[in-house]
Amino acid sequence: MSRLLLVSNRLPVTVKVEKDTVSVVRSAGGLATGLRRPHERSGGLWLGWPGDVSRLTENQRARVDAQLAEQRCVPLTLSASEVSRYYEGYSNRVLWPLCHYMLDRIPRQDRDWEVYRKVNERFADLVAKHYQPGDTIWVHDYQLMLVPGMLRQRLPGARIGYFHHIPFPSSEIFSTLPRRHELLKGLLGADLIGFHTVSYVRHFSGALLRHLGLDTDIDRVIWEGRDVRVGAFPMGIDAQSFESLASEPGMLDEVANLRRSAEGQRILLGIDRLDYTKGIPRRLLAVQRVLERTPAWRGRLRFIQVAVPSRTSVEAYANYRELVDELVGRINGTYGTVHNVPVHYLYRSFNERQLVGLYRGADVMLVTPVRDGMNLVAKEFCAARPDDDGVLVLSEFAGAAAELGGALVVNPYDVDAMADAIEKALGMAEEERQTRMRSMRKQVKSRDVHWWTSSFLERLQALPPVSVRAEAGAAEALAEMKQSERLQLLLDYDGTLVGYAPRPELAAPDAGLKELLEKLVARPGISVSIVSGRPKETLEEWLGDLPMGLYAEHGLWSRPAQGEPWRMLDGVTFDWKERVRPELEAFSARVPGSFVEEKTASLAWHYRLVDAEFGALQSRELRLYLAEKFAGQSMDILPGDKVVEIRPQGVHKGRVVGEATKGAAPGTRVVAVGDDRTDEDLFASIPPGGLTIHAGNKPSRAAFRVKGPAEVRALLAGLLEP
Repeated sequence: MSRLLLVSNRLPVTVKVEKDTVSVVRSAGGLATGLRRPHERSGGLWLGWPGDVSRLTENQRARVDAQLAEQRCVPLTLSASEVSRYYEGYSNRVLWPLCHYMLDRIPRQDRDWEVYRKVNERFADLVAKHYQPGDTIWVHDYQLMLVPGMLRQRLPGARIGYFHHIPFPSSEIFSTLPRRHELLKGLLGADLIGFHTVSYVRHFSGALLRHLGLDTDIDRVIWEGRDVRVGAFPMGIDAQSFESLASEPGMLDEVANLRRSAEGQRILLGIDRLDYTKGIPRRLLAVQRVLERTPAWRGRLRFIQVAVPSRTSVEAYANYRELVDELVGRINGTYGTVHNVPVHYLYRSFNERQLVGLYRGADVMLVTPVRDGMNLVAKEFCAARPDDDGVLVLSEFAGAAAELGGALVVNPYDVDAMADAIEKALGMAEEERQTRMRSMRKQVKSRDVHWWTSSFLERLQALPPVSVRAEAGAAEALAEMKQSERLQLLLDYDGTLVGYAPRPELAAPDAGLKELLEKLVARPGISVSIVSGRPKETLEEWLGDLPMGLYAEHGLWSRPAQGEPWRMLDGVTFDWKERVRPELEAFSARVPGSFVEEKTASLAWHYRLVDAEFGALQSRELRLYLAEKFAGQSMDILPGDKVVEIRPQGVHKGRVVGEATKGAAPGTRVVAVGDDRTDEDLFASIPPGGLTIHAGNKPSRAAFRVKGPAEVRALLAGLLEP
């Protein structure tokens, strides 16, 4: 296999200092476990932050660096300020609550973005420094969302994967983020973008459509001339390790001791980082509700809640701890006795062996986050139950709920429903418990962390290599154009020279564009024609005062030179319009924000003002409906940028090329620039030796690609320079 470069915020190690000795110890987390095999087999590198090593002496740092090198780990040290602002700041005060739908926890001012961006640049620079041709790069998680795009700039032909380990929010929630465009473009630098669940893939696709106008075709989106794939890869655990540990004779003795200490009580268990996404307060309230409404359970329940300290320097977490402490005290004060309390609250870390003992001894496991990317605790509980017993109560908002059908799935915002589920779990018959647990254990064991790793990497490494030629852009196109003494420019208008406006009439040329076109047509050796889908009246009003060719409605109407009359193509029929118009108008009435535009021989249904995801769905429905209802009619149905256009059959921009270049001097180079599907006909008709330039991110036959109207204008302005 190719060498693997793994990139994550933290290295999979812990630096331990004991008296005068310093050592680097491998972590036992899920990501470290899953990636250890491919990391070692490929002879690759793992790049990330080693933790705070600022207090180490020079000799200790040297020993740490040597041990890291032995484990093929490449450290990126971060200053205290960078940790505070990049990690605790933007990553965990902005992105973490946003992705978990906690908008009220996001700071009012975005002060840490620039540090987040710079640290991502440092990661990208470090990866590029160690990259060798043929390496596979795999970037992990929300702290590094800009890194794939930065690597694509530095390493255009590299194979890059990215995995998002937390939820990806709905497009409406993601819309609240001021830096949404930068983050999406950062992720699109990857060849494969992975999420835990299909719903997160759908949310990401919705965000691309809403903010970048990119439509995902099942699992594929085009960005800057590249195929970017997206997919769901639910992360697993090292199930065999948990099962083996749970089956050890010594472990069974520990479980027996736990059960004896519970004095015959039924054991409810919760194990979480102390994080506001984990739903601990509502879980406590559900336990309280059980005790409140069913007195028979008082004294017979023991709820063990393990809360692992997390991000203790972040104020929101300190406040959350106070809330949990208060609830625990209130419940124990109300329902406890001098001999026993219902809630055993443990605010500390546990090692894996201790956790497995709790998993194996619990009657009911409560995993009820208000939002969670996957939640591996739910899977660990199943793996640690080789006795096929125990009941899992699982939040529907945890990614694991999509896989663990044997759980009692609950809405964590509904305290009464959670209390109902707890009582149902406590009263469940042994046969049902075992049937449910066996199905979950089968899933957890077959889709473990090693399956997750191999499925992602196999998909990534099976993708076709990136075509660096597709990255040829404005600089290369300008250099080609400047080699020619005479140029014939065929320019689309909307999306090429100007951005798209909410309504067609709002896209009139600004003063800067008019000045640029005036200079171009005055330049010796340069001829200009505008080839647009606009009506001839509009082009005449906006650009008729310039000495250039104008071609309207995709070439239906032609005015090759200023002052000449407009001429329509011969043999065009549009008797179908009278039948199609009422269908479009009726459809538009059902889709608020959409409208119908009528031209001489065509009709257009615009949905730029419609919700992006809904509009795209309606566009597909309309095209299918029209294609079926008007099959065999002499018309073409074409999707455009937020528009569906119905035009006469045989009318397309390619028919313009012959007339626009008629009479051109020998050696004139024809250059076509456009942004959507209608311009592909233009590109296909350009004579040999001509230049084709696509403005945007859609699939195109064009030889060159620029990013949009701003780059098109800069490219044209470059022709005026010596």
